Amino acid sequence: MKLSTCLTFLVGLVAAAPSELRTTANDLVDGLGFYCPHAILIFARGSTEQGNLGTLVGPYLAQGLSAQVQSLWIQGIGGDYTAEIDDNFLPDGTSPEAIVEAYKMFNLAHEKCPGSLVLIGGYSQGAALLAATIPTLVGPARQQIKGAVLFGYTQNKKNDGRIPEYPADQTKVFCNDGDVVCQGVLKIKTPHLLYSAAAQGEGAKFLAKKISH
Repeated sequence: MKLSTCLTFLVGLVAAAPSELRTTANDLVDGLGFYCPHAILIFARGSTEQGNLGTLVGPYLAQGLSAQVQSLWIQGIGGDYTAEIDDNFLPDGTSPEAIVEAYKMFNLAHEKCPGSLVLIGGYSQGAALLAATIPTLVGPARQQIKGAVLFGYTQNKKNDGRIPEYPADQTKVFCNDGDVVCQGVLKIKTPHLLYSAAAQGEGAKFLAKKISH
């Protein structure tokens, strides 16, 4: 994946991001089980992004959803999900270690807060991570998941615009015009970097509706 040409652009975007947007969130990991929220957002960032929420999508989705869901925890997938560039070229579009880390977060959500509703989001490699994890997640932890949003989905073409074995009506995929990543071409162009508005707006609205009834 050719990322070197857009590093300067990425740095500029990060510097311009509002200060209230956090790149790391560990509400689930740090939270107390006797004070669980109505909903938990679990998010997987894109390759090379800072923190466990990243900078281009995760913070905006979290902010938009927080404005609509009063009782909400935000949790990024970090740890063994290192979001290395080379992992995009593995069969699942991410590493086996990353998938195990995602399992840990979903299982923790069920163990700590079995009554909370879980919402998920992923950007770029993070979207691939969710698509690789959800199909083999079974039992109550899977049943807690009520909605998914994917941005710049690297496995979009391979998986026909869906998360395998997950309800299409609970999923919304965002692919900008000109984002060739969504067509299975692992090359970063400007449209792949421009999902913040969709995350804060339509993405957050979609997830909020999934838990409003």
